[in-house]
Amino acid sequence: MIRKITLAVALCAFFISNCFAQQGEMLIYHPIKTDKAGNIVPWYNDDPAIAFDHNLHSIWNFWINMRRDMNGLPYYMNHQVWNPNFNDPRGIGGDQFMMAISSWRLWYAYTGDENVKENMAFLAGYYLTHGLSPANCKWPNIPFPYNTLIYSGVYDGDMRNGKDVAQLDKAGSLGLELIHLYKIKGDPIFLHAAIKIANTLAPNTKAGDNDHSPLPFKVNVYTGKVVLLNTTGKLYGNAKDTAAYTSNLAPTWQMFHDLIELNKGSVAQYKVAADKIIAWFKKYPIKTNKWGPFFEDVGEWSETQINSMTCARLIMEHREYFPNWQADVKSIINWTHSNFNDDRWKKYGVIVTKEQTVYPVPGESHCSRQGADELLYTKLSGDTSFYTNALREMNWATYSVGDDGRNCFPFDEPWLTDGYGDYVRHYLRAMDTYPFLAPAQDHILSSTSVIQQVDYRGFLKKFIYLNFNADTNKVRLFYRTFDQSGTERIRMKTRPSAVLLNDKPIMENTTDQGYSWEAMANGGLLTIRRKNGDKVIVME
Repeated sequence: MIRKITLAVALCAFFISNCFAQQGEMLIYHPIKTDKAGNIVPWYNDDPAIAFDHNLHSIWNFWINMRRDMNGLPYYMNHQVWNPNFNDPRGIGGDQFMMAISSWRLWYAYTGDENVKENMAFLAGYYLTHGLSPANCKWPNIPFPYNTLIYSGVYDGDMRNGKDVAQLDKAGSLGLELIHLYKIKGDPIFLHAAIKIANTLAPNTKAGDNDHSPLPFKVNVYTGKVVLLNTTGKLYGNAKDTAAYTSNLAPTWQMFHDLIELNKGSVAQYKVAADKIIAWFKKYPIKTNKWGPFFEDVGEWSETQINSMTCARLIMEHREYFPNWQADVKSIINWTHSNFNDDRWKKYGVIVTKEQTVYPVPGESHCSRQGADELLYTKLSGDTSFYTNALREMNWATYSVGDDGRNCFPFDEPWLTDGYGDYVRHYLRAMDTYPFLAPAQDHILSSTSVIQQVDYRGFLKKFIYLNFNADTNKVRLFYRTFDQSGTERIRMKTRPSAVLLNDKPIMENTTDQGYSWEAMANGGLLTIRRKNGDKVIVME
């Protein structure tokens, strides 16, 4: 059966009437708007900075206010598709919680909303107590990607293969986000859980080959065996064993990398496993463009854009491991265009991106990912060949967001993975790459560390500023990081008068510890480089 088209005729009729992109001027929820040259601009405002910011706030408000189910849990803890009138009969998406935590980490730094941080902790805490394989099985302490009994509140298997089956790439994703959450919250329970996941995955990481990734896609946690994607026992495409292969191992590699940097867990074993993954990436998918499956609801072999472009971003963010990074990334982008381009909106000056070979449909998550990743490639390489379409593709993807914040595919359903966790992060990454895409307001766009606490509004002054020799009435921004060294990029509406690091002023410069200011058409970009401090105050 094929992704996202498995419901009864009544369900299909409902979603077609509510979400189908009309021929002509309508795109999902909104009439298409263009500039004077006829090229697509965002629906909310011609200025992408204002439009992107508006959409992200709307999406977060929709998520956090989503109704609760009959079992008392928020709707997104039980279902993968939003329905305003009745509960969707399917369980969660395979990466639903990890994607949300990934986006909310960036969103917390951007907004300083403490509710975001608490939602991350709720998602992770509930999953850890209701979704891990037993400690005494052959693949212990890893998450199950699906709740086979929808309202049980328990995650215990796989959507296609049933109970006891886990997807190992999703385990790596959870491990990575648990490390981030540990750095934010300081609670060792998250770190210990990440270490347990890594301790299961690392000794089972193989060298891999053309038909077998270093870690298989799906396994039965009790028998230890790789399972077929399809429960009929049939194989698809040219793969010898489709469930033995997925290239979505960038989060797993990053999990190992971060634990090595923390010097926590079985570090020597993590180094061996991480090296195997990098070597396999270089020898196989980067050269062969065999990217393989990702999605939980597809029962056959499918090449996926999320796998190819997630690898491309890994390469760009860790160029030290990839001496030919520019050629590698451009090759991946070109392959993705060759296989997933959709020109149905070409008259509006944009080519958008389809999701995968089995389900060749464009949507908000993969289009925003493609746009954000191509913008990063442009910034790093100086090659502008993808720039214009990348920005317009992100404009196109804004039309998926309704006035109330719900987020829908153009030809299908409002998925809680694609429209929320796997959407917000791409816009925030794009804002960091090109700060003019963020509004001229005070927002942390990125940190090489993890932001533990941020206050834009002064709500926490009496608690967090007592030890600082600063006039609290002139404090504009306070934040605290996990690491004592790092770099933050902050979009600001006006130039600050001073920056303090651990209560001491730092100098304005571009090379050493200090800060620099880059004026823009509206406001500017403040870059802070820390070498020995974790608490920053930005003054009016």
